[in-house]
Amino acid sequence: MKVSRAQVRQLRRDNAAWPVTLKEVAREDWPMFVISGPPRLRVMRSRDFLVQIFREHDHLRLSVNRTDWDEIQQRWKEDISWDDLQRLKAEAGYDDMWAVEIFPPDTEVVNVANMRHVWLLPEAPAFAWRRPLLSRHVVSKKAMASVQPPINPHGGAE
Repeated sequence: MKVSRAQVRQLRRDNAAWPVTLKEVAREDWPMFVISGPPRLRVMRSRDFLVQIFREHDHLRLSVNRTDWDEIQQRWKEDISWDDLQRLKAEAGYDDMWAVEIFPPDTEVVNVANMRHVWLLPEAPAFAWRRPLLSRHVVSKKAMASVQPPINPHGGAE
């Protein structure tokens, strides 16, 4: 899709009218959704981000993209940081929930836009880092090795 310079300027004017934090978008103003998939429950928008919330199986998924257009790449701008995702999750009302982002094997990658997807979990995953377990002290590799054997990413201990 080729976007003209005039369209980009208008998009930027439209973006400036939105607040810095997420705001609920009325259903009649939701972006068109052309790919069939799970039901979209909510859409939220800020000056810099669009967050769409989907029900997928037993989980909610937050799909996040920037609202600015990269004129050179002709796609939505990149660079959504971890801090952005954590803040947007909270602004959407899910600050008390755990969430994960998935990085599939290369053969399963679906990359059609500069979007990030996080799945909200009903409880903390077994592998979650918890504040009480994390110390402000630096733990040496030797000390960590004595706690648990190294893990082979393809299954089992090394």
